[in-house]
Amino acid sequence: MNTCSIPAPQQDTDGDGRWNSIHNRFLSDAKGKDGDVIFIGDSILQALEHTEVWNQWFAPLHCLNFSIHNDQTQNVLWRIKNGELDHVDPKVIVVHVGTNNVDNTPEEVCEGIFEIIRSIKEKHPSAYIVLPSLLPRGQHPNKLRERNAKINALLREKVTNMNRVEMVAIDKGLIQNDGTISHHDMHDYLIPTNAACRKAFEPIHDLLQQILFEGEPEKDLTPSE
Repeated sequence: MNTCSIPAPQQDTDGDGRWNSIHNRFLSDAKGKDGDVIFIGDSILQALEHTEVWNQWFAPLHCLNFSIHNDQTQNVLWRIKNGELDHVDPKVIVVHVGTNNVDNTPEEVCEGIFEIIRSIKEKHPSAYIVLPSLLPRGQHPNKLRERNAKINALLREKVTNMNRVEMVAIDKGLIQNDGTISHHDMHDYLIPTNAACRKAFEPIHDLLQQILFEGEPEKDLTPSE
């Protein structure tokens, strides 16, 4: 059984109910705020909201951020199935999830992400879906980093001919020549710093502007040098 594609809430391992409280806040935000763009996913997108990059680039585009630390594909799927996208009319939905599915195979994670895409298309068939690539993780080369790279390759192959679905590479320049990741780019070797967010999310910002203000996006967007 592939747990990645079966909706499930995040387990309340701390016992304080925070995850469900955040979900309920997102439900309230969806009813009370207009968002042209919705970011939904895990800690990578959650942390982005607390950077200068978000305030400078994404807040002016009327973006809402429905992302929760440690979420896996099945958690995001559960949140979508339980109302977070029901009272909104976004033009674009940005999805980043899968790096926390550490016990699943790349193929299982990919199927979980595609179940999320199917659920979004059911609710918002005219919205663009943007998939930032999963970022590398760990200071040194490791199996989880290899796994994320495999997930990216599988996703890229599958979305190539999908209508209104764009995958964008956001990992350019994060891995140094010796295979390590600098703490200047990721303090904890997982979450990008403010400087790294600017580098990583520039192509996402460029694509959103194309979709929102210019119409059809161009394919194969990569970060500028």
